[in-house]
Order: sequence, then C-alpha cells, then structure tokens
Amino acid sequence: MTTGSDAQEGGAARRGIDWAGVVIAIALALLAAVIAVDAFRIQANVTYGMGPQAMPLVIACGLGVLALGNLVNALRGDFPEREDMDFRPVAIVLLGLVAMIAIIGFDGGFIPAMTVLFAATSWAFGRRALIADIVIGFVIGALVYFVFNHLLTLSLPAGPIERLF
Repeated sequence: MTTGSDAQEGGAARRGIDWAGVVIAIALALLAAVIAVDAFRIQANVTYGMGPQAMPLVIACGLGVLALGNLVNALRGDFPEREDMDFRPVAIVLLGLVAMIAIIGFDGGFIPAMTVLFAATSWAFGRRALIADIVIGFVIGALVYFVFNHLLTLSLPAGPIERLF
C-alpha cells in the first residue's frame, strides 16, 4: 500500500490550479479568436478550393487546441514547477529587435537588421562567438533577402547593401 508521501516521491506533486497557466490559456484562446475573425473578414473570389482564409483558420484552430490543452493542464495542476526567470537574455533579444526596427526605420536595410538580430539572439542564448555570428547572420539575411526579393518577388526593406543585389 502506498502512502501520499510515496506518491509524491515517485512523481510530481499536484499543486492545485495553476493560475498562470489559466491566463496563458485565455490569451491563446483570445489570439485564436482574433485570427479566426480576421480570417473570415478576408474577401476572396475563389470559386472552388481553398482561399486565403485557409491558413489563418488552420493557425486559429491550432491555437485553440493549445489553449484547451493548456487550460486542462492548468486546472489539473499538471505543470512542472517553474524555474526562476533570468530577464537578461530576454532583454538582449528585445534590444536586438529594437535595433532591427531602428535599422530598417532609418533605411539601413533588411540584411544589416537581420545580422544584428541574429547576433543579439545568439548572444542571448549564450553563444560568445560574436564575429562568427555576425557573419552567419549576414549570410542568412542575404539568402532570405535574395529568396524573397528575387524568387518570390516580395519586397523587403532595401538599404545600401541590398541595392548592390
């Protein structure tokens, strides 16, 4: 016969309702609803097959399923114990995003903006090879720019480097 302490030693102890999980589930459900409403507002002149509403609806359904699963786990108290959060990496990524927006906003171009964002993100995740990350970010940014601009014919913000292509 097992006692309550034996059950807690073998697995995670139940802690009751996880209110942070409930809030996240509600946020996911609201996001799914917003995406679904926006998808139904898309005007499409499609006689047969899928229209442009298809993918937003798939995403909204996926978010709805995640919200439901999150809510069930939150109500059952099945989430693992949370670790303390280190805000430094989050701040570094946010600074990288601000730098990316500023570079694009001041006509610096897509490739330098993505280079800075990639280097900041890799730094935030603990990688300390800054020069290599700048080179990798530049190559990835250039490839993405080339694919979008030349193969998909979708315009990305152009700066001095992009005008060379």
